[in-house]
Amino acid sequence: MTHETFTFNVYDTDLYGQLWQPDYVKAVVILLHGMGEHASRYEDLVIPKLVENDYAIVTYDNFGHGRTKGKRGHCPSYDALMQGIKSAIDVAENKFPKVPQFLYGHSMGGNLVINYALKEHPELKGVIATSPFLRLAFKPPKWKINLGKAMLKVWPSLTLPSELEVDAISRIPEEVKKYQEDALVHDKVSPMFTFPIMQRGEWAIKNIDKLTIPMFVLHGTGDRIIDHKASEEFANGSNFIHLELFENGYHELHHDLCKEEMIGSIMNWLDSHI
Repeated sequence: MTHETFTFNVYDTDLYGQLWQPDYVKAVVILLHGMGEHASRYEDLVIPKLVENDYAIVTYDNFGHGRTKGKRGHCPSYDALMQGIKSAIDVAENKFPKVPQFLYGHSMGGNLVINYALKEHPELKGVIATSPFLRLAFKPPKWKINLGKAMLKVWPSLTLPSELEVDAISRIPEEVKKYQEDALVHDKVSPMFTFPIMQRGEWAIKNIDKLTIPMFVLHGTGDRIIDHKASEEFANGSNFIHLELFENGYHELHHDLCKEEMIGSIMNWLDSHI
């Protein structure tokens, strides 16, 4: 296995990328992380398991996240987020020409890969979305929503605390502690990041008929951050989608008690779609 880092420029921002390559590459997975975190958090389970099974990984820290420079929790636009995916796919294509490609996104990343599939109709073998941010599992205070909408028009880069319920990411206390102690994790988010994501989540549910490639959606029924019922509603709208629910699973399934079962399901689904 080889590992390398690189950058690619999107909207005048150098996004920090990483690539893992097994000795034999049967497919490549382009991986997108969630809000407030970064791609290296997938190095303890998801990335090693994929590489072990001959999948190359192309991943990057999105705008305002991880080792990508720029204001924490802010992005230029939703279009910039879509362009980031396209550029990462181009990186994968240049590195592994004519090799099957999959998109894999968690939470915010799940929202992005779903919308990319619906809007761009890419030539991919399939898309995986874990705990996709289609709809929040809670209602933010009305004053905060109103403030955010007003700031979206006059000060879209203003960042406020996300007030994420950290204990809701995993039923494993050690995983929660690792999240809290990770220097690259932050709780900042701007209106330009928040509201387009929320709007595109609802848009995806209503436009599920635009899906033309296989998709695997995984969600825990104990997720208090992102509504698993929105994933059910979304999945029920298309025969292209396979949905798997994990009873009482928390938001980060890959860091939760069901992580081995989850990664096993993903490997089986990937292998069946090459």
